[in-house]
Amino acid sequence: MSDLIKLVNSWSVTQFVHTFGGLFEESPWVAERSWTLRPFDSMEHMINVMKNVVETSEDKVILQLLRNHPDLGARISMSSNSVQEQAGAGLDSLSPEMYSELSQLNKEYTSRFGFPFILAVKGHTAHSILESIRQRNGRGREEEFQTALKEVFKIASIRLEQWLAQIGHEHELVSKTAAMPKRTMYYGKGDVWVYRSYAKPLTGISPIPESPFTGRSNILFGMNIKVAVQGDEFLPSFTEGDNSRVVATDSMKNFILKHATSYTGATVEGFLAYVSQRLLETYPQMTKVQMTADQIPFADVPIGIDGSYRSSALVFRYSQNDRATAALEAERNGQQIELSNHFSGVADLRLIKVKGSEFSGFIRDEYTTLPEAMDRPLFIFLDINWRYDDPRDGMDDSRGRYVAAEQVSDVAAAVFHECHSASIQHLLYHIGLRLLKRFGQLSEVSFESNNRTWETVLEEVKEGDGKVYTEPRPPYGFQGFSMTRNDLESVGDGSEREGGS
Repeated sequence: MSDLIKLVNSWSVTQFVHTFGGLFEESPWVAERSWTLRPFDSMEHMINVMKNVVETSEDKVILQLLRNHPDLGARISMSSNSVQEQAGAGLDSLSPEMYSELSQLNKEYTSRFGFPFILAVKGHTAHSILESIRQRNGRGREEEFQTALKEVFKIASIRLEQWLAQIGHEHELVSKTAAMPKRTMYYGKGDVWVYRSYAKPLTGISPIPESPFTGRSNILFGMNIKVAVQGDEFLPSFTEGDNSRVVATDSMKNFILKHATSYTGATVEGFLAYVSQRLLETYPQMTKVQMTADQIPFADVPIGIDGSYRSSALVFRYSQNDRATAALEAERNGQQIELSNHFSGVADLRLIKVKGSEFSGFIRDEYTTLPEAMDRPLFIFLDINWRYDDPRDGMDDSRGRYVAAEQVSDVAAAVFHECHSASIQHLLYHIGLRLLKRFGQLSEVSFESNNRTWETVLEEVKEGDGKVYTEPRPPYGFQGFSMTRNDLESVGDGSEREGGS
């Protein structure tokens, strides 16, 4: 497995969709659904998974994907990918006669089939495109529906090839002629909501300077789980409609819920490992199980008793704040069950710093309108993922090496408070250094961040130092970054002095 695909497998859903959401025209849902089916063995495997996601969707969903494509040669607004592709085939400089004929043929085609004429134009000329649409206008609808879908897949593959070329990884999609393509085949259940009362408390969390968190009661322990299973014995259900080896997804839901009663651990990661193993032990036709989960946060409610306040042991507030996340893959290897490709995370962490951040020294040219800022407010949305050097540290809370999402969130907030950062990128780097320093059991930390800083309306108010802001305009910046222990070792003990306040 290449370093690139390992990196892609570690990305958050936001980063993955930002990068690959445009492979299928105006249809980022393809990338979003494909993200849950990681890990990918290669970039070729990833694009094949995406194609399968489309093929297994409802016909009306596929039809909308086809309809998202612009007419070839049309002088309308379209995605930047389509603009470049059509320009490469000379469709931006048609003669008046060719433009008129192509427009008329497009209208006839759309009227006949209910979706626009789609062609992967790489390698085509305006003349060959015209000849192709003339021929295809005379076909039956089902044949043309399948042809259009194949062209959509070609376009997606070409766009991926171009992205790989831009980052210097052209070889990632070079197929080995002797190797048979790996079939994509899976099914599962999503939105399995699990609420367990009086689960094992999370204890044994080592204190760190940045956080007061040392454990949680788990009086309420909630998760939203998605599970996907694989196995060659499920093939007849696809090819012959033979369901004799199929475990119904409703049964999977009930299996997860029932095993929530017998789980003796205290973490989401531990529960995913436990249920994945039980599934493979119970159903030998399953060879691989992939599970992801968001923990449902419940906040303490202070209750006044005898003149003081303490947390209620009965009432909790359903929190809308950041949440812990986890993913895990369990695979049968002979008589053994292996747990692999794990990650833990905290999602949707939102932090605003009212001053003490800067952004300056960037390239200024004729496209630049952003002023330099030496002491600006900064509002970020942040996803943080981490991997353990020994996966057992994240799955077995009794080992005393579990890294709690609450502590990771507190570390991020503490570094944000201390660091006079030169950019969001600079801030992420110092958060990563601190996390790797605090938690020696982690092998990697990765980030996906969004810049959501408010727009300044008034620079001064009548009294004091305050300003007036409003929500930012829709376009926003984002950053992705990953770090390993090599980053920490390369800077030594003084790793954070540069960014500290």
